[in-house]
Amino acid sequence: MAKPDTRSTGRVGVGVFAVLLSAGLLAGCSTPGGQSTGTPTPPAGSESPAPDQQAPQLVPGGTADENLPYFDSVNASTLAADPAADGRAFIDGLVAAGFDKAAMEVTSDTTTIGNAADSIQFSVRWGESCLIGQNGTAVGGYHSTVGRVLGTGTCLIGKTRTIDW
Repeated sequence: MAKPDTRSTGRVGVGVFAVLLSAGLLAGCSTPGGQSTGTPTPPAGSESPAPDQQAPQLVPGGTADENLPYFDSVNASTLAADPAADGRAFIDGLVAAGFDKAAMEVTSDTTTIGNAADSIQFSVRWGESCLIGQNGTAVGGYHSTVGRVLGTGTCLIGKTRTIDW
């Protein structure tokens, strides 16, 4: 009868040990219910994490692309304050953040028969570009883009409501 090669069984044993050790270490990162405990505490004497990037700001002389992060952050704040925000709430938030109200458009919050719209669109004309936002259940929440000004000189296609407040 041939004798087993102890070198290969030793490697298998080391591999099994490594898997078990990893599983044990990972088990220490979760709570008894299996949910993550969040960010681990750094060991004493370790460096602090890098500070977060600066919050987006309005760039008055910048491009629409440069202002899109700020547009998004303003709209995210509007939604954080009211997840069911209507068109007026988005427009008011953008005006308060420094965008030009005269350059804005917004679609109606209701359909032609008076039901709540599945989504609304709003925009800010920025030179020959448009910052366009859309929010609603039909589109899976908030989305934004930068587009070109249409041949009509507007940003949104179709009927928009007058911003008269």
